Amino acid sequence: MAETEGAKTPDAPASKELSRLRATVRSLKHRNFQLFFSGQLISLIGTWMDTAAEALLVYRLTGSSLLLGTVAFAGQIPISLFATAGGFVADKFDRRKIVIGTQTLSMILAGILAFLTLTHRVTVMQVIVLAALMGIVNAFDIPTRQAFLVEMVGREDLMNAIALNSSMFQGARIIGPVIAGIIVYKIGEGWCFFSNSVSYIAVIIGLLLMRIAPSLGEGRHTAPLEHIKEGFRFARNTAPIRALLMLIALVSLVAMPYSVLMPVFAMKILHGTARTYGVLMGATGAGALFGALTLASKRGVSGLGRIIAIACGAFGAGLILFSLSHWYWLSLCLLVPVGYSIMLQMASSNTLIQVMVPDRLRGRIMAVYSMMFMGMAPLGSLLYGALADRIGAPWTLGLGGAVAIGGAILFARNLPKIRVEARRLIIAQGMVGGEPAQEMTTPIVD
Repeated sequence: MAETEGAKTPDAPASKELSRLRATVRSLKHRNFQLFFSGQLISLIGTWMDTAAEALLVYRLTGSSLLLGTVAFAGQIPISLFATAGGFVADKFDRRKIVIGTQTLSMILAGILAFLTLTHRVTVMQVIVLAALMGIVNAFDIPTRQAFLVEMVGREDLMNAIALNSSMFQGARIIGPVIAGIIVYKIGEGWCFFSNSVSYIAVIIGLLLMRIAPSLGEGRHTAPLEHIKEGFRFARNTAPIRALLMLIALVSLVAMPYSVLMPVFAMKILHGTARTYGVLMGATGAGALFGALTLASKRGVSGLGRIIAIACGAFGAGLILFSLSHWYWLSLCLLVPVGYSIMLQMASSNTLIQVMVPDRLRGRIMAVYSMMFMGMAPLGSLLYGALADRIGAPWTLGLGGAVAIGGAILFARNLPKIRVEARRLIIAQGMVGGEPAQEMTTPIVD
């Protein structure tokens, strides 16, 4: 018996690692999520190529930090204005058909920008208008895609699907800007926009191949305005969700727009090129990918509240240190924990919100989440661009990091007050991420 046990011992670590890997990617056992994941990965690489090339194009045409912020503002402000309508639509109609429509419109808009750039007709005003139109599309696309996840994987694997979705997003964020930097350096921005347009075909095909029942929302005869108000009331009157959304809004306003100033750091402060910009963005994405995988490997939501507070504070500290650096390799290294921290905060917040919200309100609450996460960013982008023109990019970034640290401290102090209600909501929804509600013994948002 002793010999038999000894013979099995060397295989135990490998078996344990295999089991951990399976747990990390467990939501990929669902065919619909496999199709979504593979299509989105290709499409998101194109999206990040587009984002990087757009920033480089605007900076090449104008050399203005303010206009960099203006373009980002134009692309994100529609989310603040139309996300509530997007949440209403997501809770009323078939989510798969909505996402197919939004992805098709995105493909067309990217194709227009590619045509204008490749024919040397592009102007900054055209970029701003197209960014605004893409923002309107995203106002409907983002809350619908977030709410659609539960239909692809069910409640049991929702937390893992959110984390893997974030991992995919960040993996593309690593690859996309690096490819864009090389392509822009060699043949120009237009081919990045063209690649993005073509990449949408993959996700559209994946959505069309899904086998999923049409999702028809509840209360189809409810007045649209009352339908929207119901989502806002739930977010406002539910203390844990309100606290999470307020922290997201603060960070999105004062710290998340750091990427708007990245061309300034790459070219002016670090004296680099478009490739430098691509590598810097890739370093942020590498850290963010690791952060998303960290969450994907976690079973259950216990301790996520404390993780959010720590990650937010670390994000702010990372931004301050990066703003002080004038050395390329140091800056590159500092961006890895910056990306790790912000992804851990945002993905954990997304997870906690989704496991606390009822299915019938999911689209509307994710619309509010989108407003706080991406809707506040345009104001921050505009603010960052204006401040950078007056006090410089390093001071602007350092100030944003300091405010993020302050927000993290306030959130941490408020955690004991919201822990009990968060636990009640999660158990009520039966969505504890692999831990049966009746067996939960540890604080959920401790």
